[in-house]
Amino acid sequence: MTIEPEELRGKVVRFYEMADQGQFPADLFTDDFQFYSPKYGVGRGLQMFGEFGANAGVRQIQHHRETMLILVEGNNVAVEGTTSGTTASGKSWTGGETPAGRYASIFQFNDAGRIERMHIYVDPDFEGSDKTGFRWHRGDAQQW
Repeated sequence: MTIEPEELRGKVVRFYEMADQGQFPADLFTDDFQFYSPKYGVGRGLQMFGEFGANAGVRQIQHHRETMLILVEGNNVAVEGTTSGTTASGKSWTGGETPAGRYASIFQFNDAGRIERMHIYVDPDFEGSDKTGFRWHRGDAQQW
C-alpha cells in the first residue's frame, strides 16, 4: 500500500502537536514500535516509551513547527527542528539560542500507515549541566 507523502507529513505533525500538549497519540503507532534516544538506547512499545518520557527531566516542551524541516521518502519521514521548553527543575532552553533544543528524528511507517520505528536524535542534557560534554569552547564565536 502506498501512503501519500502529505498523509505521512500530517501524521508526524500531529505527533508533535500532541506531544507539545503532553499527550501521546498511540493510534499513530504500532503496539510494539521501536524507539531510540541517545543515552536511553532502544525501547519498544507504549509502556517503555511512557517510562522514557517520565524520566526525561522535561516539564514542558514546544516543537517549533513553523520552522520544522520535514522530508518524506517512501514510508520514511525525517524531521529536523528546534524546541523550547522548561526542565523539571525549572531551567528554560530555546533551540538556536541555548546549547539545547536542536533535534532530528526519523520515523518509519508500516504499510498500514502506522509508525513502527521512531529514532529521536537530541542531546538529553537540556540544562547544559554536563560541562565535560562541551568539547569545543569557542568563546564569542559560539553559536547555537
